[in-house]
Amino acid sequence: MTALPLLPSLTQSCEPSRRFSVAPMMDWTDRHCRFFLRQLSRHALLYTEMVTTGALLHGDRERFLCHDEAEHPLALQLGGSVPEELAACARMAETAGYDEVNLNVGCPSDRVQHNMIGACLMAHPSLVADCVKAMRDAVSIPITVKHRIGIDGRDSYAELCDFVGQVREAGCRSFTVHARIAILAGLSPKENREIPPLRYEVAAQLKRDFPDLEIILNGGIKTLDECQTHLQTFDGVMLGREAYHNPYLLAQVDNALFGTDTPVIGRAEVLRRLLPYIEAHLAEGGAMHHVTRHILGLAQGFPGARRFRQLLSVDVHKATDPLALLDQASALLEGR
Repeated sequence: MTALPLLPSLTQSCEPSRRFSVAPMMDWTDRHCRFFLRQLSRHALLYTEMVTTGALLHGDRERFLCHDEAEHPLALQLGGSVPEELAACARMAETAGYDEVNLNVGCPSDRVQHNMIGACLMAHPSLVADCVKAMRDAVSIPITVKHRIGIDGRDSYAELCDFVGQVREAGCRSFTVHARIAILAGLSPKENREIPPLRYEVAAQLKRDFPDLEIILNGGIKTLDECQTHLQTFDGVMLGREAYHNPYLLAQVDNALFGTDTPVIGRAEVLRRLLPYIEAHLAEGGAMHHVTRHILGLAQGFPGARRFRQLLSVDVHKATDPLALLDQASALLEGR
């Protein structure tokens, strides 16, 4: 894609709505995935994969911050625990045009724990508060936090309130709550998304005890009916794996959750809208599967779904004219 503009985007003039968002997911919510999801919903807030402060400060900054203007509203999720480094990265995000910076306090990976990133920070609420304050002092865009309801050894409700309370005092007003604890000793990241039970009631109590805060619910949500139910309690909902594996769910989001009356885009039309984007990516030396790997769920539930996936995940690597495969894939979606 083309280089980012150095001036902040006009979308930063107002706070993004967090009524519905798609979770930051490593290896999934890259810029190609986000451009695809934006074709389905104009209002969903999209998040990047977690980017560490080290990657931005010492790595390929442009690659990590690169995005298309069409992706807005868009938030950058950062992983880190050094206030000065996070502040510097937040300034980069603001300059690059992001609408929000989110601090990851939920990732349970043992790889990030060694660097004091992710869920292990729940044991250090004062440090998280310092990080939030440093970022808020550095930029004018919102600083938010995504966290668990606890970690092993610190999983009481009193400790959760202590964490939220200290971070609130640092000026954070929006918390996305993954309604599971993270078990940092003994469970893999995948197991931490499935084994600790969901406890929506804990997140709901948090909203009652901190009514001035924006509380976004995350974890295990699969349908828009569930979203509408949760929105009676919470300020917003965040979907993760379901939004990725069943992306066409987002086509109903604007009407069902934001009250718009725009026509719902068809699946085949989504592919047609992606064509210029893919052509540009190929022209810059990219591969088509960089984009198409994210859209395999678009045909979920249809008789042609298996052939659709084969075209865009297997045949795409062998085709002399990969763009022709889009026409075949689109034909499988016509009328769907």
